[in-house]
Parts: sequence; C-alpha cells; structure tokens
Amino acid sequence: MKTVLKTVALVLTLIVPRAAMAADEKPITPVKLTVVLSRYQGDKKVSSLPYTLVVNANGPKTSLRMGSSVPIPSMTIKEGAPTLPMTAYQYRDIGINIDCTAASLDDGRFRFELAIEDSSVYGDDSPATKAIAQGAPSFRSFRITEQVILKDGQSREFIAATDKVNGEVTKLDVSLAVVK
Repeated sequence: MKTVLKTVALVLTLIVPRAAMAADEKPITPVKLTVVLSRYQGDKKVSSLPYTLVVNANGPKTSLRMGSSVPIPSMTIKEGAPTLPMTAYQYRDIGINIDCTAASLDDGRFRFELAIEDSSVYGDDSPATKAIAQGAPSFRSFRITEQVILKDGQSREFIAATDKVNGEVTKLDVSLAVVK
C-alpha cells in the first residue's frame, strides 16, 4: 500500500506542474504576414517587392532568405609572372533576409519581432558608382530590427528611411491576416 501511495504521489508531482504550465501557454496561431519593401525617388515609386510569410504566433521563429551571390572582380599578380595580371573573383551575397517571431496578445492583437536585411547592387548611373570607381560595383544595404503590433486585417507603414547616396526613400509596409 505504501508503494502504491508513493507511486501516485510521484506521478502527481510530475503531472500537476506540467498541466498547470500547459494551461498558461497560448495556442499556436498561424498568421500571414506580408512585408512590402518599396523604393521612391521623390513621389515616384521605382520598385515594390512583396514578401509573404506564414508565421506561427507563440511558435518558433520563421526565416526567409532570398538572393544571389554577385561576383566582384579583383586583379591579382600571378607569382613568377608579375607582368601578367589575373582576374580573381570574390562573391558577395545580395538579397533579403527576414526573421520573424510572433506572439498573440490577450486583446486579439499580435506582436511581431522583425529583423530585415536587404542589400542590392547600385546601377552604373548611381552617384555611388560614379563617385567611387566607374565600372566597379557599389552596394546599398537596409537593416531594421523592430517590433510591430497588428490586429487581423491591419496594415501599417512600418518604417521610412532615405538613402544618403541617391536620395531614394525606402518604405516598409506590413499587413496581417489570421489564417483561418
């Protein structure tokens, strides 16, 4: 009888705290987050790139990686033949990286923690390319780490920033839809 009581006491000691902890946990809720990265030259929109992620609120981090590796030429001198330069290439990754976690709040809204990195190559006519070296690639980068709170169906301009080199304004818009 004592053995049975000890076993029941042990089982209750293991189960009750876990059940109480599970009652405090919020359910995982899938939500669709659309992130739109737009660039403007004055009032004219010059690009708009949408990215859609399904994020599990109260679940693990969601990550998106999309881009290319761009070759960057460099001249090197071959050993033993100093008059014959060789072209070597180093590669640089460009594109977008988005990391997102979401948590549901008690009032039906969702808190998103976003980390976004976007990089691209300036065109040949860019002031950055002309100022540094004609024909050599120049790169732009945009990084933000921030929180935003949204409810189902809500959209918001998240950030706007001006590129010091060419005056382009980068805007980031986010919108949310709960997956039914």
